[in-house]
Amino acid sequence: MTSPAPAARAYRRLSVEERRAQLLTAALALFAHLPPEDVSLDDVAESAGVSRPLVYRYFPGGKQQLYEAALRSAADELEQCFAEPAQGPPTLRLGRVLDRYLAFVDSHDAGFSALLRGGSVAETSRTTAIVDGVRRAAAEQILFHLGAVRPGPRLRMMVRTWIAAVEAASLIWLDEEKQPCVGELRDWLVDHLIALLAATAATDAETADAVGAMMTLESPTGPAAELARRVGLVTASAAQPG
Repeated sequence: MTSPAPAARAYRRLSVEERRAQLLTAALALFAHLPPEDVSLDDVAESAGVSRPLVYRYFPGGKQQLYEAALRSAADELEQCFAEPAQGPPTLRLGRVLDRYLAFVDSHDAGFSALLRGGSVAETSRTTAIVDGVRRAAAEQILFHLGAVRPGPRLRMMVRTWIAAVEAASLIWLDEEKQPCVGELRDWLVDHLIALLAATAATDAETADAVGAMMTLESPTGPAAELARRVGLVTASAAQPG
């Protein structure tokens, strides 16, 4: 008695949208861990389990078009990291935002470095605009949580300065083999924003109002109060005669 023939493997033809999404997913996985110049269309095709001509059919502009589409997809994901409900103490909201952001950095390591450092052969005015769009979206979210509807130049500059510092710290963190631990990095970045707000509030009325409103929502034992306590101890110790 002969054994029954194996069941035929079910096959479903992917729609245009599904196939494009499949190729983007494969490309994103590669760009996440390799600089763009080190990824070829053959690599993307092999990762997706398709032929190189099929990749060209969906991305006739070649690797540059595929990279820009993957970058746009990653940028959309990154922007979502900064979306947070306006509920609870602002520093706790910021902590949750940073947890999502640093998880993105961790999972995209080499690709994240290539993205922010620039200098890639795949970098164009379009890719730069995509990255700048993420920065602007992040700034708007931070200003929203500070209650700044129409922020002035000092407050807006301060927030953009902090975002630049977060990017720089993320790159250094990757270079330093992700040390300190992510929780310590997150808490330090929260402290950094509080310190910048306090320094700017000393000479800018709008920022002072934003800080005052923020503090009414903070816990007496939250990050802002704890940083003030630690800074007070350091200042008091430095003021004591040797």
